[in-house]
Amino acid sequence: MKFRSYILLLTLLASGCSSVPAPSVASQAAPSMSLTDVSDAYIQLTLEAGTHEAEYVDAYYGPAALQAAAAANPRSLVALIAQASTLTAAIDAALPGIQSAPDRRRAHALRGMLVAADTRLQMLQGRKFAFNAEAEGQFATVPKLMPLAHYDAILAGLEKLIPGDGPLATRVDSFNENYTVPKDRMKPVFDAAIAECKRRTEAHINLPAGETFDMEFVTGKPWSGYNYYKGNYKSLIQINTDLPIRISRAVDLGCHEGYPGHHVLNLLVEERLARKNGWKEYEVNPLYSPTSVLSEGSANYGIDLAFPAQERLAFERDVLYPLAGLDPQTAQAYWKMQQMTEALSGARLTIAKMYLDDEVTRPQALALTQKYLLLSPARAEQSIGFTDHYRSYVINYGWGKDLVRNYVERGNPAQAERWRRMEKILSEPTLPFDLLP
Repeated sequence: MKFRSYILLLTLLASGCSSVPAPSVASQAAPSMSLTDVSDAYIQLTLEAGTHEAEYVDAYYGPAALQAAAAANPRSLVALIAQASTLTAAIDAALPGIQSAPDRRRAHALRGMLVAADTRLQMLQGRKFAFNAEAEGQFATVPKLMPLAHYDAILAGLEKLIPGDGPLATRVDSFNENYTVPKDRMKPVFDAAIAECKRRTEAHINLPAGETFDMEFVTGKPWSGYNYYKGNYKSLIQINTDLPIRISRAVDLGCHEGYPGHHVLNLLVEERLARKNGWKEYEVNPLYSPTSVLSEGSANYGIDLAFPAQERLAFERDVLYPLAGLDPQTAQAYWKMQQMTEALSGARLTIAKMYLDDEVTRPQALALTQKYLLLSPARAEQSIGFTDHYRSYVINYGWGKDLVRNYVERGNPAQAERWRRMEKILSEPTLPFDLLP
């Protein structure tokens, strides 16, 4: 996929010639506003938008009085959309006069958040976008997807590599079920996994003093894990136990939700952007914005960064398997299965696009998910249920990971440099475009 330069993207956004949803209310002459003025107005807009959608505000740790005022007297969706358009125009008017590189980067990031707000608010009004336009409007990127035919060849190879009778998906799922963590052993397994994720992260990134998290096991959620950032360097990490949890998920979720994933990103944003720089817009985090690409992408890539190559296998085999009551001698076989099926992960995004663009029905999407992701009916239902709920947000996991990986590993640097690059993009305003060559 060819990406336009960011300057061209801004020009197209302003002219309405991009696939990004154009602001739905025509802007008047752009008001003269400082970035601080825009930031303050953006915070108010986001908090009021949160009264129209329960999950709109993913985290907020600014003054409680602002949130109370937003809840007491929120504007209508029409008024909020108009405000987003006005603030976008104000940034466009201010950009030519901003000379400081950090301030320009801040302005571009804030502009991306406002375009995302405009798009999401239009969706709350009932407007439906095609998958790519929705993704670009909310997340400032369009994923490069492979057709399902690409994965047929991978499936054909796996048919030969994975022995047994019955459909391939059934064989793989049945094999993987042998690696379920008993419920009474989940807490020690996750405690050990998160502790190791933290130890490996702390060796490369200085974390704020006093940072901590609480962990809960929950049910009835559309996701497998979630980090609720509370501010003041504290998080609540929840693990969904609706479906049996396999041993590999301990490191996955420990890194993704904790270290160096969501918890660390939020720590660094609060410490370095909100507190040190005084950029108050980072005290509120809407779920649907370009920052989600970095958030989910870095959290997924952080698993591989913290546990390169065979190090993860060794840790799981020597530490987690005994804690879970699983046979360490079988760890290599499960690891090999994960490596063989990893190449199919991109099919999830292709299926999501087909489903959301009405190219396939829901039953067809479920069947395709079982076939191409090698899932049981229950796990396929959870996957499609996530797409039902969060729509194009799903791109942030696989596509976001690809963008972060390509940035961090460009030129095949040493491990220390990879961590330095990871810390850099976690602690400064970063858009998907910033991760490209």
